[in-house]
Amino acid sequence: MKTPLFELHLELGGSMVDFAGYRLPVQYASGILAEHNAVRNAAGIFDVSHMGEFVVKGKDAVLALERLLSNRFADMSAGQVRYALMLNDNGGTVDDVLVYRTGEESFFIVVNAANKAKDADWFRARLTGEVEFEDISDNVAEIALQGPKACAVMSRLIDPAELPDKYYRFRKDIEFCGARCLISRTGYTGEQGYEIYCASADAPELYRALLAAGKEDGLIPAGLGARDTLRLEAGMPLYGHELSETMPAAEAGLGFAVKTDKPEFIGKEAYLACRHEYRRCFAEATGRGIVREGAPIYSGSEQVGVCTSGTYAPTLQKSVMMLRLRVDAADKPLEAEVRGRRIPIAIVPELYRAKR
Repeated sequence: MKTPLFELHLELGGSMVDFAGYRLPVQYASGILAEHNAVRNAAGIFDVSHMGEFVVKGKDAVLALERLLSNRFADMSAGQVRYALMLNDNGGTVDDVLVYRTGEESFFIVVNAANKAKDADWFRARLTGEVEFEDISDNVAEIALQGPKACAVMSRLIDPAELPDKYYRFRKDIEFCGARCLISRTGYTGEQGYEIYCASADAPELYRALLAAGKEDGLIPAGLGARDTLRLEAGMPLYGHELSETMPAAEAGLGFAVKTDKPEFIGKEAYLACRHEYRRCFAEATGRGIVREGAPIYSGSEQVGVCTSGTYAPTLQKSVMMLRLRVDAADKPLEAEVRGRRIPIAIVPELYRAKR
């Protein structure tokens, strides 16, 4: 499948690859390193139109979401965003999602691209009460503008008073570059920035306007490669790596998004019963080499974990990784095995500190 920006990516020299059923740019001629650094120091613009978008509304929408998802929504105000997990009965993760409260009885939910069909079926099968569900993914485009100069770029195109001024806040029905948009102060890079949702037909003109407005600030297009190095450097989990249907969500270090004091939610019993044998943690290589996903982690001769995501972090200028590590091994000397060679690694409390 193609996003509404496919032809524009070709025009801009994007190197296209298959990702989650879509043709998307992995990088442009500037290269992943330049795109990564642009987001950290100026701004980058991403096509995220492959993501899925649902609408849940009705008299019982709040109660339904409280039961279906891990976070709390009854105390949300319109204009707030919350991160949440969809858990299965075994305490694994069906998906991780963003929930936008758009009104007293209405919510806008963003899900991962590869899980759209699965997630839609999951919602339809489990929603109860006076609730309407609609999958609007095919009609929505999403553009992410990320970086310390994102606000300056946006302010050349719209009155800053129209923009959300806090992290995890949004404004809807905003006239922006000739399109009616939902503009959210969110992102997946660890930097300040915005995610802009609009009708698919409006996306190319909006993207061009942003690119032109940011030229003097060093704004450049960025692809999937930089998006992954940025999120990993900022310690943000990726579904299919740090989260899955078989890995216990309770071991993922996302307790802020799981409200166990709620009367009920799908997967609560299994979440609470988790034995916490493993945990997600951050690490960096202290020896030479880059540790990638799937590398086994050893303490002496015993395997005690696995690397779930790993790369060279351009901002930190070192090899960094996220691990699924046995709890009893966290204070032991550790090594990652890469192509038959052991690389010493060290657990760290955080990677890149987000500047949101």
